[in-house]
Amino acid sequence: MKEVFDFYDPTSLKAYNLDKTMQYQLNILGSLDVFTRKHSENVANLTCRICEKLHCQKGFIEYCTICAYLHDIGKQFIPQEILQKPDKLTDEEFEIMKTHTTIGYKICMDDPKLRPYAAGPIYHHEALNGTGYPKGLTKKDIPYEGQIIRVADEYDAIVSKRQYKTHIGITDTLKILIENTKPLQEVKPSEALNVLSENSKLGKDNPIIVKALMSVVIEDIEYEISCTLDYVNSLKEEIKRLKEVEKYNKKMDSAKSEKKKQYYLEGMKIFLTTNETPENYKGILEQYRTAFANRKKRIDSLYDEIKVIKKLKVF
Repeated sequence: MKEVFDFYDPTSLKAYNLDKTMQYQLNILGSLDVFTRKHSENVANLTCRICEKLHCQKGFIEYCTICAYLHDIGKQFIPQEILQKPDKLTDEEFEIMKTHTTIGYKICMDDPKLRPYAAGPIYHHEALNGTGYPKGLTKKDIPYEGQIIRVADEYDAIVSKRQYKTHIGITDTLKILIENTKPLQEVKPSEALNVLSENSKLGKDNPIIVKALMSVVIEDIEYEISCTLDYVNSLKEEIKRLKEVEKYNKKMDSAKSEKKKQYYLEGMKIFLTTNETPENYKGILEQYRTAFANRKKRIDSLYDEIKVIKKLKVF
């Protein structure tokens, strides 16, 4: 028995019939490394669902989702030693990393089929207050799709388990994004030219989009709770079944005659399934009990996480 849970269940994407629309674009993603490709898929799914929470029109959701799939397409030309570096990038390496936005934009603009979605690569690192890249644009010049993809990208980049970084929890990740909606307390001299006076009260991220993301995250946690509850209920049935085996085993052990022993042994076998035997059922029962206790704890922690997230305030 195996519990399966996909945090980025593609239900929303299928609902919009994007499979055919994105077949060509998805093939392009095949040139990316496995981590960047998975990240691109995650960001597209989050983007799609954030758009739904924002009550965007279907056509815009489809367009925005494809832009999100392609947002990191330029990373295929970033050296692997930089892309997969386990430590913090040097200033020089970061400048190279930043070029994935303009490279991705050029890839899209050079391909007629990708050209309509060039906004994904070029805008997803721009910040409302002008501190982003590659152009240091401010809110009025950053398309809505860029603002949405930025939030989805930040969230997945922080919360996903990567081979080169320590995992950060969901709640702490949301706190980081909420912090990014607040204005800069201090503007560094190097940033002063980018932060125009009319944008001095803006943060990096759009607070309305971050709120929508939080709703998506809560839904995902509730979905995980539902999946885990289903698994817990199935474990409960398995434990109940093997406890019947245990009863027959105790009776067999205390039986005086071989006939009685054989009778109870046959009773045990009625409740055993494939790969279970009178000799190994105890170990399997213990595994089920351990899994049951662990999943119950997991459900409690998920409910607690929802309570914490709901108390978070986006200003």
